Parts: sequence; structure tokens; C-alpha cells
Amino acid sequence: MTPREHVPYMEQGDSNSAPPGAGSAPALSRGLQLLEILDSNPQGLNLTQLSDAIESPKNSTSRLVQTLIDHEYVVRDDNTLIIRLTGKLLRMGQPRLREVSLVECSIDSMRCLRDAVGETVQIGIPSGDEGIVIEQVMSTRAVRIGVDLGLRFGLHNNAPGKVLLALRPAKERERTIARIKLERCTDRTITDKQKLREECDRVVEQGYSTDWGEADEGIHCVAAPVRDRSNVLVAAIWVSGIAGRMPKTLFPSVAVHVMKAAQEIERKLRS
Repeated sequence: MTPREHVPYMEQGDSNSAPPGAGSAPALSRGLQLLEILDSNPQGLNLTQLSDAIESPKNSTSRLVQTLIDHEYVVRDDNTLIIRLTGKLLRMGQPRLREVSLVECSIDSMRCLRDAVGETVQIGIPSGDEGIVIEQVMSTRAVRIGVDLGLRFGLHNNAPGKVLLALRPAKERERTIARIKLERCTDRTITDKQKLREECDRVVEQGYSTDWGEADEGIHCVAAPVRDRSNVLVAAIWVSGIAGRMPKTLFPSVAVHVMKAAQEIERKLRS
């Protein structure tokens, strides 16, 4: 995965490098670049790779990394020396009502939903043209679906993504559909924009979305929207199960449980 574009590093006294901007803070800019690069590389990078990515000397990069470690934004594996993001930014970016976070409002309902359907339950929030998984409650079965928190997902090939797309204001939804690439992941992935519009209309009408192996073969999902007190979409909650245990015929009954959990979370957000 290619790191995001970055401004060339400027060492103090380097007259050949242009300043990053009047009144800017170069060290802060470098630190933010490191976070963005690690966000684009969830598997993690070592110090040399990070140094190369931001075109900064290793000793300067090391000081930045240590500061981020001290503030718990990143963690470094003692054995491999690979540096990865922690979940701190996710926790900070969650929608909040007063002093209560979305996860705090959701976790009990997620556990109840997991117990009702027997499969992994996840919740995610929109982030531009993607969604981000911010919490999950794992199935207790021996074979189960699980992901790393912070995983980003598209908006066209999975149940939560369709919810986050379909429930956008009409004009924003259309702009998003026009902008995103409908990459094929399996034979069932929607790759036609008109069909995606029709799928969004169906999601809005029925109140939930489904995914029968459209992102990954053998994995089925059912998702529902979570709205705040202003009726604005803030998240999607969904069940992820193995196709053999959660066939398409069970989608409607699973959806009843998912929508109930979403409504419970909404009541807590609005109370």
C-alpha cells in the first residue's frame, strides 16, 4: 500500500527546502504524517520505512515515534520493532452525546445481539468514502468472523457500507456514488452504479441491508443504521456470519434482531 502524499522533510538550516507554510509547526506536521502513513498501512511499518516515507532522518523520525508512543497513539512491537497505530484515535473520533461515547451506548446491545443470533456483532462509523470498524463483540463459536478494529471498508460491497451510503442525504449520496469506484471482489459484488442506486433505495425502504458474500466469499452480513437525536446517521451495526450458518433465508429474521439493537442504541444516544 502506497503512503499518502507528503511534504518533503526540511531539516533546520536546510536552505534548499521550502518552508511548510507561514506559522506552521514542522514537528507537528511530521507527527501527523506518521499517523496518516500508519493509517494507510495497518500491518505496521518499521522505523526505516517510516523514515523513508516522510523523507526524514532516522534519528528525527525515532524521536517523533517515541513521542507518539509516550502519548499512546502508536505502539512498537518489542520483537519485530514494527510500529502500528493504537485505537486511541478511534476512541477520540467516536460520536459522543454529552460525556457518553457511541461504543459505551452500544456495547450492551451488541452483546445481546450476539447472544440472540450467535454470530459476531460489529459497529462502524462513516469516514469520507469509507466506513471504519470501531468495536466488535465476537461470536462464542469455535469458527467465527473477526477483524482488527480500525479496519476500513467500502460502501458498495458489504452490508454496513450500503447502510452508510444509502442513508446519506440524497444529493450527498449521489455525489458519493458518482465518485467511488465499484471494484469487484466476488461474483456478487455490485459494480453497476444504477444497480447500486436501486440497492440504496431498497435499504432505505426496508430499514436494513444485506451482503451475501459480496465482499468476501462465504461471509454474510446484515446491517442496520444508528441515528442520533437529530435523526442523523452516525453508525451502522451489523452481524457477520459464516454463510453456512447464516444463509440468505435467515436474513429477514436476523434483520429483526439487528434493527432492534440499533433502536436500543438510538434510545441511549437520545436519552
